[in-house]
Amino acid sequence: MSVVHQLSHGWLVDHLSFINKINYQLHQHHEPYCRKNEPTVNFGSLHMDTTSSFEPSAASLASDMTREPENDDRQDSDMLIEKYVFRSELFDVTKPYITSAGHEEDQRNNEKKDLMDGVKREISTSVIGKKRKRCIVFNQGELDAMDYHTKIRRLILDGSSQLVQEGLKSGFLYPLSTKQAKCSEHVNLPLDTCKLSELCEMAKHLSSMNEMKLQTLQLMDDDMSVNEQDLFSRIVENNSSFTKVITLMGQKYLLPPKSGFLLSDISCIQPLLNCRKKYDVIVIDPPWENKSVKRSNRYSYLSPLQIKQIPVPKMAAPNCLVITWVTNRQKHLRFVKEELYPCWSVEVVAEWHWVKITNSGEFVFPLDSQHKKPYEGLILGRVQENTALSLRNTDEKVLPIPDHKLIVSVPCTLHSHKPPLAE
Repeated sequence: MSVVHQLSHGWLVDHLSFINKINYQLHQHHEPYCRKNEPTVNFGSLHMDTTSSFEPSAASLASDMTREPENDDRQDSDMLIEKYVFRSELFDVTKPYITSAGHEEDQRNNEKKDLMDGVKREISTSVIGKKRKRCIVFNQGELDAMDYHTKIRRLILDGSSQLVQEGLKSGFLYPLSTKQAKCSEHVNLPLDTCKLSELCEMAKHLSSMNEMKLQTLQLMDDDMSVNEQDLFSRIVENNSSFTKVITLMGQKYLLPPKSGFLLSDISCIQPLLNCRKKYDVIVIDPPWENKSVKRSNRYSYLSPLQIKQIPVPKMAAPNCLVITWVTNRQKHLRFVKEELYPCWSVEVVAEWHWVKITNSGEFVFPLDSQHKKPYEGLILGRVQENTALSLRNTDEKVLPIPDHKLIVSVPCTLHSHKPPLAE
């Protein structure tokens, strides 16, 4: 279970456990060999080695690879089972991202005064024996953000505190000594860990494929390899009972059993519509526009108009639950509630909050920091049915969605990894 503890306020979640229970296993035919000198194999953030135990330790990541005999008549080869697990050190967040206590204390004092004043902070400076007052005026967005934080602050603090206490009691979370905190180091993955954004950009420019109505590519049990060109801008499904390895631009990706994907830019979503499937749950994590993204040029963002053009109504089953991850910027929150969901005929039913903590239960950012908050939001909505359809489905009961629940978890150090919502 990825849910470690559940209380009235929400859930304490183990994201790493959720990833690893997917059970990434490769079944391959191999000639008999000696395992002694076999090298370690890495798939970006996943890891496999030849240790015979499944025990995590400081020297070796939790991983396992076992061999099982084939069930056919061949005598000279074995069925090799390789099991991969996610790199646990990517969830090793031992201390808050901002650790300067003195700086944070000054910031908290200023922010409390800002909240009390409501509009502006007065700074007095002495000039030739006289005091001159200079006013720093907050813009409307900053005022809205402070007002929103004031409303949910007690909910975030009380709810997460109770869940953290349960995590400490059970041993899932653990208090760290000063020595341990100083010894912890940030994990740096290779720069080429994942090139999916580049692949999606490439797929967008393959006009010949975009113009064709390609059939869904279904990977079966016997498929050991697939042409790289066939993976772009089309639905790829692994219908087998085993994990498949897909190689793209020289990098290997694992596709778990009974799953599928569309490798494309959001502007080339037609293949998803061509398969004519309807979904009961649609989770959206848009690349929101913000100053940090513009400065870093890390990825392209979508404008509000582009997000509204995502054809959610065409993919949604009756009573579909639509969940959108939103930054703390009030402009984005209002857009989802007042423009995006009404455009899709989706009714807002709840607003939840993801609270990010360290392994010892501290907020990754001070709760009252103006720079960054230790929480993010997600807006849950239900697709509204037309009258005729709702009359036919009167016997179907739709479970109510509780409001203002917390999902408390240790975040992955990889960018924008969100916690699981399934359970």
